[in-house]
Parts: sequence; structure tokens; C-alpha cells
Amino acid sequence: MLEETSPTPSQEDFIALSFFNFLERDRNYSPQTLRAYQQALADFRSFKPVLPWNAATADDFRSYLLELMKKKSSRATIRLRFAALRSFFNYLTEQQHLSSNVLKQVSLPKLEKSLPHFLTLPQVTELLEHPTKKTKTKQAPLWMGARDTAILELFYSSGLRLSELVGLHVGDLHMLEETVRVVGKGSRERIVPVGSLAIKAMEHYRHLAKINQGPLFINKSRRRLSATAIWQMLKKYLREAGLPTTLSPHALRHSFATHLLDRGADLRSVQSLLGHASLTTTQIYTHVTTERLKQAYQEAHPRA
Repeated sequence: MLEETSPTPSQEDFIALSFFNFLERDRNYSPQTLRAYQQALADFRSFKPVLPWNAATADDFRSYLLELMKKKSSRATIRLRFAALRSFFNYLTEQQHLSSNVLKQVSLPKLEKSLPHFLTLPQVTELLEHPTKKTKTKQAPLWMGARDTAILELFYSSGLRLSELVGLHVGDLHMLEETVRVVGKGSRERIVPVGSLAIKAMEHYRHLAKINQGPLFINKSRRRLSATAIWQMLKKYLREAGLPTTLSPHALRHSFATHLLDRGADLRSVQSLLGHASLTTTQIYTHVTTERLKQAYQEAHPRA
């Protein structure tokens, strides 16, 4: 049963704010995820502006789902909105604002199966080598090109998420052990190997930039480099290398996983390297490799 008294509007805002503080402080959610969750809650509030959180029913959320479908929202958008709402209602239940999570009664459309975008090995090589082709200018000191190379090498070498790479400190990188300590989703920590080429790139960057402590990747003002800046940097090098500029930093993570599986890595190991909580999430990369095998078969077999 729900509580007998409904919270006032100011209490509504306070409850939502405490939820976002919890996600940021205790769950270490990235700024991008926090913004997506805030948008999800705000969108539902605009749909039911006077409905207190503890008075919402499963039918209210079914109506909201129908409204999103009428607007032709993608299934991915719908599932993201409801993932945020379910997480919020789990929080309300844990904080005893609710006796149960009514969203568990709402069925969602299945996600369309889409294969992740990744780069071929020659494309990765071209992209990783591109920053070194740039010479020092007044606008861009030499260490910034070395930094860009180190970022791209580490992305592909270790398959990090963008938020994980942005949050790295100098102390997280262990040069002698050739590993990096990563704090991923849900504050889950993992140790990931770093390839020798990426280690050399990191050493070169740190030497030129004189980085010995604090944030690992910095901007010209020597402050932590933002996720937006890394995204823009990648797009610049994609464009200069003649590669699709629609690719995101996640494409290097996808390439990392796909190339490992192509060369015989087992799925469980790739799951651990990527920091996936569920093996199901990792299994999408097996579809990528299977599709490539089918394509090779169709192109090469005389009776295909």
C-alpha cells in the first residue's frame, strides 16, 4: 500500500533531488546518465504534472508508455525513460516512501536488435596514428597531440567507457604492471590490462605535459579534460582521417571487444574487461563476429 499522505510539491522536488544526489554520490553515475535520468523524470512529470510520486499507479505508467509510442519514440528511448523511472521507484521503496514498485507491473516493448558500430583494424591504425602527424603550433602545444594519441590508444587498448576514461587519475595507471584501475558503473572497480603501445603513448604524454598527479588527462588550462572535449577531439581526427564522423568514442570500445573475439578471446574474459554486469550485454559482440563470418563465407565460398 502507498502512504496515506501525499507529499507537497516541494517535498516532491526534494525527494527527486535526494535520488539524484544518491546516484551521483553513492552509485558514481556519470553526468550523461544523470542528465538522462533527470530528463526521464521531468518528462513523466510534464505528462502527469499534479500526480504525486506516491500516488502513481501502474495504469498511469501504461498511459505514459502509450503516449511515448504515439509520439513514435524509439524503443531505446522508451526503455531508457522507464529504466530511470524504475530506478527512482526502487529508491522510493528503499526509502519507505512506497511499499512496492508499481513499475514492476508494466511490460515494455523489446529493444530492437542493432549491432554496435566498430572500426576495422586498418581504420583503427589510421585513427590512432593521425594525431602524431600533426606538428606543434601556437594554438596546440606538442604535449596536446601526445595527449590525444594517449587517449585514443588507451580507449582501444583497454575498451574503457568515455566516463571511465575522463575520471582517471594519474595514480590509477600502473606503468610497470601495464594495468589501469577503473571505477565503472555502480562504483564497480576493475583492473584492466593496457597494451605496450598505449603504455608508451602514456609515458610520452606524461613526460611532455609534466603530469605527475591529479587528473590523468588535462586541457590547455591544466584542468580535467571533459567528455565533450574528448568527443570533439575524436570527431576532428575521424574527419581528418577520412572516417565516418558519426562514430562516437564508444566505437573504440566496440572495436576493442569485436577484435578480441575475432582473435579467439572467450566471452567471459571480454565481459570482465568491459566491466559488464551481465554476460547478455557482452553477447551482442558475438553477433557482430558471426555476421562477419557469414559475409566472408558469402564472398568466398563458390556455392554460397
